[in-house]
Amino acid sequence: MKTIKYTIYKNLGISLFAAAVLIAAGCKKSFLDVPQQAQTPVGQFWNNADDANKAVNAMYANLRSWNNIAFAPMAIESLGSDDAEKGSSANDATYLNQYDDFTVPATEGQLDSFWDGQYQTINLANQVLDNVPAINMDATLKARLLAEAKFIRAYAYFRLVRAFGDVPLRLTTVKDDSELNLPRTPKAQVWTAIEKDLTDAAGALPQSYDNVNLGRVTKGAALGLHAKVAMYQQKWSDVLNYTNSVMGMGYSLLSNYEKVFRLENENSSESLFEVQAAIVPGNAAASNSQYSQIQGVRNVRGGGWGFNVPTQNLADSYETGDPRRAGTIIFRGTTTFEGDVIPSNTDNPMYNYKSYVPFSLWVSGFNEGAQQNFRVLRYSDVLLMNAEAANEMGNTAQALSSLEMVRARARQGNASILPRVTTTDKTALRDAIWRERRSELAMENDRYFDVIRQGRAAQVFGPKGWKANKNEVWPVPQTEIDLSRGVLTQNPGY
Repeated sequence: MKTIKYTIYKNLGISLFAAAVLIAAGCKKSFLDVPQQAQTPVGQFWNNADDANKAVNAMYANLRSWNNIAFAPMAIESLGSDDAEKGSSANDATYLNQYDDFTVPATEGQLDSFWDGQYQTINLANQVLDNVPAINMDATLKARLLAEAKFIRAYAYFRLVRAFGDVPLRLTTVKDDSELNLPRTPKAQVWTAIEKDLTDAAGALPQSYDNVNLGRVTKGAALGLHAKVAMYQQKWSDVLNYTNSVMGMGYSLLSNYEKVFRLENENSSESLFEVQAAIVPGNAAASNSQYSQIQGVRNVRGGGWGFNVPTQNLADSYETGDPRRAGTIIFRGTTTFEGDVIPSNTDNPMYNYKSYVPFSLWVSGFNEGAQQNFRVLRYSDVLLMNAEAANEMGNTAQALSSLEMVRARARQGNASILPRVTTTDKTALRDAIWRERRSELAMENDRYFDVIRQGRAAQVFGPKGWKANKNEVWPVPQTEIDLSRGVLTQNPGY
């Protein structure tokens, strides 16, 4: 009984914390029921503000777990695009090539890992939302913590619905066995739930924090993600309204594009939300982010494993002289802006500069680049969403203005490159904005889903094997379908 329930809970993304509670409720006490060491029993938790803070902090920490930030997200959110390919050595993790050429079967493990990662995040958020309201604590702090949980839940569902379409919508923790096996919810309803969470979050979150709380979700993050959610549904009026609100909150672009992604500029004026990471001295387990490690320059001390590398197609796509090319791609045989020499004989011709941490900052005993935050949402993305929405709404002047802000930063004062876009033709301006999104946001897990929502996937990804009416979404993990005994259904074509 315990083994069966553990398997079901794991594959529905329910934490062992919650699973243990439900299992204990359905089994008699025995000599096997030994209290876990150094863990608070559930009956002694959810009692005060300190418990609420610990639960919310655990939710944030989970965002940098392997399933949320490493191989599975790389496969699902990056490798399908024309910006990235597997990388590393030719014989290492060859199963990842199936995401690049769209031959991935429903049994491939990264699908299950990504699914698990998002539902683990959702469950942690649901635990906060179900239990914190009953705690006697400061009302303002309580409202903020609940708003943070709603944003995190919305972010996880956003990632799920982009990847799989219809997915089970679980908005509370599991109370009994009858709630375990949920069918897929139509994606329109999932989008609605995401938007409600983000509306609630934006209404309670502050615009900024003190240094102690830097990195927590802000009102700007909630509005920015809401704009992105609306963009995927082509709700252009909403996109325009939400991005206009963010543009009035004091965000600004840093002057040097390459420096946006360096450690000294984490949580900068350009950042709406980042997954926080740090090296905790003496505690490698808490310093667990492998975002940079899996992408770092291969076979270099302090580098990494060399996966998720830029393609030649991406390198060739930049306008002549665009500094973002050098700020996005590390070329072998060159020296980084931070002074690291990249060997000319390393396995791959290019690596992801945005995940790079200077080799000298590697600490023995820790993952390479474990201190590197992952940028989830940047102000330049907001400006480009604003430009796209304004163009779709017929406001050409605003579209050109927002687009120019991004291009002006990119050219960094060099008037001879990246000329100002002046076209007033709606189609031509749309194409210019889409091109700008690629140049500005390359290797940030948006390109694949951008091209699909734009209706260009057959044209752009067709040469890689992408097929219409199938590859708009990835296959639902077969493990989940099997565990559900057919309650979950597969996406067409898989």
